[in-house]
Amino acid sequence: MPITDLKCYPLRAPIAEGQATSQEAWTQVTILLVRLETDDGIVGWGEAYARYSPQVYQELIEQLIRPIVIGADPFAVEAIWERMFRIFTGRSGGVLLEALSAIDIALWDIIGKSVGQPLYKIFGHNGLERLDAYGAAIGWTDDATAKMQAEQCLEWGFRQIKVRLGPPIDKAAKRAAFIRDIVGPDIRLMADSNRMLKLDDAVALSKKLADLDYAWFEEPIAVDDVEGYRILAQKCPIRIAAGESEYTSTGIAPLLASRSIGTVQPDVTRAGGITETRKIVALSRAYHIGYAPHVGFSGAICAAASLHLAATATNFDAYECMIFASPLRDTITTKPVASRESLVDGYLALPEGPGLGVEIDENALEQFLIR
Repeated sequence: MPITDLKCYPLRAPIAEGQATSQEAWTQVTILLVRLETDDGIVGWGEAYARYSPQVYQELIEQLIRPIVIGADPFAVEAIWERMFRIFTGRSGGVLLEALSAIDIALWDIIGKSVGQPLYKIFGHNGLERLDAYGAAIGWTDDATAKMQAEQCLEWGFRQIKVRLGPPIDKAAKRAAFIRDIVGPDIRLMADSNRMLKLDDAVALSKKLADLDYAWFEEPIAVDDVEGYRILAQKCPIRIAAGESEYTSTGIAPLLASRSIGTVQPDVTRAGGITETRKIVALSRAYHIGYAPHVGFSGAICAAASLHLAATATNFDAYECMIFASPLRDTITTKPVASRESLVDGYLALPEGPGLGVEIDENALEQFLIR
């Protein structure tokens, strides 16, 4: 059952207001979808992170990756991954790895469909029939909007909520306390600074977060500052979470080996697809570090793949369920995946269909296609 066809879909769609991080306010999302088809008509879908220019990813895939994939056996997914990786620079990271991720996810979708089983069952799951989810995220915006978002999270049934914070740290500390007062003592809270703090400020803010019983402090400083994270781990009284900006198990290994973080957050559409993300999860378990998949401003395929990965991890912590509506996550599949509307008592159900367990509505893609 060789791969006979490959198509790319660079997509763009608007999202609701109020999704502001400490870096910028987001008004739209972009992703790249990849469609692979075998000679017996099985179709697999993959997604690349493609935060800024999915057309670049399309060109890279068409020119460099297509010759590797067409004619290949999808079950040779490890060999295909290595061949794709070798055409790059030999180092992990960037647009190249994100493009590779889309191909890898699509291959696994085909494998699951060919044997008629959801991927989490093929991999061997962790025994959970549903996954604990946290609402992501209360934006780094004005107090009124933040209050509204926090109250919505409670109405939807979230028992865990992430709060975006940024500099200056006195304002961040006030926001962290403001949200704690709104949700009360029984809701698990996490903080995310999106890499925008200096080391000393991150240490100072972490102590405020500890006093407010926040569970983790996510990406407080620049992701490549491995020594900074080591110092943070020594000085911060709460768990540090990171990893969404890392690529491959080799790339993330120094952060894990240093014991600088307590929760690792790889993004399957960035870190090398399902094949490589599984290795990251296995490595984190070996270091007794929790796993919480990053979903962020992504699409339906990322959400579905992340559910399957979470369901296979014995060190799984919580699933990132986005609280804002996004057409590329909510409307391009025949049924919504990992949506806040499907939340039951703070949990999300696992996809039960074969492969990724979702079906793309190809007609729906047309309205979001970047031409």
